[in-house]
Amino acid sequence: MSEARVLSDAPWLRSGPAARVLALLNGDGEEARVIGGAVRNALLKIPLGDIDIATTALPDEVVRRARAAGIKSVPTGIDHGTVTLVVESHPFEVTTLREDTETFGRKARVAFGRDWVRDAERRDFTINGLSVDAGGVVHDHVGGLADIEARRVRFIGDASQRIAEDYLRILRFFRMHAAYGAGEPERADYLACIDGREGLSSLSAERVRMEMLKLVIAEGAAVAVQAMADAGLLLAIFGGVAYTRTFAAMIAAERALGLPPNAVRRLAALTVAVTEDARRVSARLRLSNAETKALDSMGHRWWRFASKDEARARQLLYRLGEDPYRDRLMLAWARAGVGDDTTRWHDLATLPQRWSAPKFPLKAADFISRGIAQGPALGHVLTLAEDAWLAADFPLEPSELAAIADQAAARFTRDHRL
Repeated sequence: MSEARVLSDAPWLRSGPAARVLALLNGDGEEARVIGGAVRNALLKIPLGDIDIATTALPDEVVRRARAAGIKSVPTGIDHGTVTLVVESHPFEVTTLREDTETFGRKARVAFGRDWVRDAERRDFTINGLSVDAGGVVHDHVGGLADIEARRVRFIGDASQRIAEDYLRILRFFRMHAAYGAGEPERADYLACIDGREGLSSLSAERVRMEMLKLVIAEGAAVAVQAMADAGLLLAIFGGVAYTRTFAAMIAAERALGLPPNAVRRLAALTVAVTEDARRVSARLRLSNAETKALDSMGHRWWRFASKDEARARQLLYRLGEDPYRDRLMLAWARAGVGDDTTRWHDLATLPQRWSAPKFPLKAADFISRGIAQGPALGHVLTLAEDAWLAADFPLEPSELAAIADQAAARFTRDHRL
C-alpha cells in the first residue's frame, strides 16, 4: 500500500524553524519527518497549524541534540516518547516512533521502534497517517493520499478497534469529516461509530467540549451534525433535544451577515430553546464561565425579537449591549428559519452598525429637585424614568425629558401613598 509523492510549494521544509528541527534530528543513523495534520493541510493547501515531528531517535538522544544546538527542550510526554523543542518561539512536538503493545482506553503500553509503517498504522485516520521528509517526499503507508484526493475520512485498519482504543475518536471522526470530508460520512466507519456510541459516556466533559467546539465551526458542520443526530449520538452528548435545522439556519445566517463561525452561537442554535437547556449543556460540557454566560444569555427570552420591530430592537440593543444583542437576535432568526423575512432579520442584525444607543440623560439631581430623597427611592425612580425614556424611543429634547422626570416622580409618590 505504501506510496510516495513529492510535496511541492513547501518552503517551510527548506528554511525556518521546522527545517531547523528536521536538520537537527536527521543524520548519524537517525531520521525525522513531519507527520499528521501538517502534512494533510499542506496537501490540501490550507494553513498548517501545529507542526509535529516523528523521529527514529530515542527521547534522550533528542534532548542531547537539542542541548548541543542550544535549543530548549521540554519533556512534555517523555514516557510516551514526546519531547517539545522550542525554536524561534515555535514549539514542535517531537515523538519517537512507537507502536502500542497493549491499550487501556486512552492509555497504552508503547514500545519505541524504527518502523515508519508500524508507527503510521497506530494512528487514527488515513489522512492523518502521512509523513513528509526534509526533501519534501510524502510517505503514505495507509492510503491517506487517495483519501485526501477523494475528501474521504476513514479509520486506519479496523474502525471498531481504533474506536475501542479511544472513544473520543467517534467525535474526531465527525469533526474530521466536517473539516476535510465531502458528502456523507464513510458508511462502514459511520456504522462503527454507532456501534461504539455507549463508550462516549466514559469520556471526560472537557475532552468532549474541546471536540464539539471545534466540530461545530468546521466548514461541513451541518452535514456532520445531522449525521451524528441520525446516529443517536447527540442525545448522549447533550442529554436533550438537538435542533439540527436551527443549527443549519444559524450557519446560513452567519454567512448572510459575513460573520466568522462562532462556536458558542452555533452550540446555542443546536441545543438551546430556553435557559434551562443552556444550563444543562454548560454543565455537561463544563463550558468556561464566559461560554456559559453567553449561552445562557442567548437562551433568555430570544423570542422577544419575533415581532421584528426595530423600535423594540433598539431597546434590546440598549439593554443587552452589541454582542449579546446580535447573538440573541441570531438565535431568534435561526429558530424562525433563514427563509423567513430574511431582509428584515438582516436589518435588525446590522442595527448596531447603523445606530448607537445614547446614554440615559436624566440624573439623580433631576429627581432630588423634584422631592425624591436619596437612597433606594431615588434608584427606583431612576429605573421608572429610564423605562419610560426607552418606551418613548430615546427622546433628548429637554421638554420631553422634563415630562418623563415629572411623570416618574409623580408615579413613585402616588404609589407610595397608597
